[in-house]
Amino acid sequence: MAVMLDSLLISDGGLATELEARGNDLSDPLWSARLLLDAPQEIAAVHAAYFRAGASVATTASYQASFDGLAARGVDRDDAVALLHRSVRLAGDARDAAGRDGLWVAASVGPYGAALADGSEYRGRYGLSISALTEWHRPRMEVLAGAGADVLALETIPDVDEAHALVTVVRELGVPAWLSYTISGTRTRAGQPLAEAFAVAAEVPEIVAVGVNCCAPDDVLPAIAAASAVGKPVIVYPNSGERWDVRRRAWVGPSRFSAGLAAQWVAAGARIVGGCCRVGPAAIAELATQLLPSCGEPEDSPDKFEADSRFACNSGC
Repeated sequence: MAVMLDSLLISDGGLATELEARGNDLSDPLWSARLLLDAPQEIAAVHAAYFRAGASVATTASYQASFDGLAARGVDRDDAVALLHRSVRLAGDARDAAGRDGLWVAASVGPYGAALADGSEYRGRYGLSISALTEWHRPRMEVLAGAGADVLALETIPDVDEAHALVTVVRELGVPAWLSYTISGTRTRAGQPLAEAFAVAAEVPEIVAVGVNCCAPDDVLPAIAAASAVGKPVIVYPNSGERWDVRRRAWVGPSRFSAGLAAQWVAAGARIVGGCCRVGPAAIAELATQLLPSCGEPEDSPDKFEADSRFACNSGC
């Protein structure tokens, strides 16, 4: 699979935290995926807001929508499949309504730890073998790959073992995906060096980009240097830099996410840039305006992404 990223691509921001900002209660093991059941129009509205802000990518509400998690809510397998398809359709409908070429849908594939709903995705090391993780991830990835998304977003991955499992399934399916780790400093959350983590994707043509997400903005620059060694486009979409205070149940501290900082990431080699938790449409609009100045308004994004017949889109000013 030949993939070429010719120019900067702006991704969306955090889905769940923006849903919360709109007044939705996500205190549920399914997190944002709960709204696939209860309020899909809210998910659609957030996708639309990011496209209006100038993003060229909508990431689906399937991050925490596992078969196990849905079964625990009494959702049978057929209905779970329908909900995964709904997550892709909501993003696809928002893309179509945006009226711009070159927009695409990334089907979110969260880590095993996300399904545990106990913060395990920020630790890794679940005590499962690579084989067991492969078997757990395969059914959901098969459904999402067949639901019409342009790319699978293997995101917030804390552990090299889980990355190996995900890459195994991607190769079986033969579909494009990006691989994005959650990190602390210069290591994965499970403690592995980033060079080792990114090397998992080195000889995998289906992996079209590698990088980091759901991390501190200050950790991004060193990660870009490590990811660039793989020879693939680099994707970065960190959190705002605020931290969650468990006792106060509130976000505290200043946001460190800015277009100025993102410009440094682009200068260092990042080719897909967006945000994760607490990065909303206003911040994405600032990225689009400041990082894509030749096109003026965010709606005129010049991003272009080309690949084979399974994954091709082009847009221009």
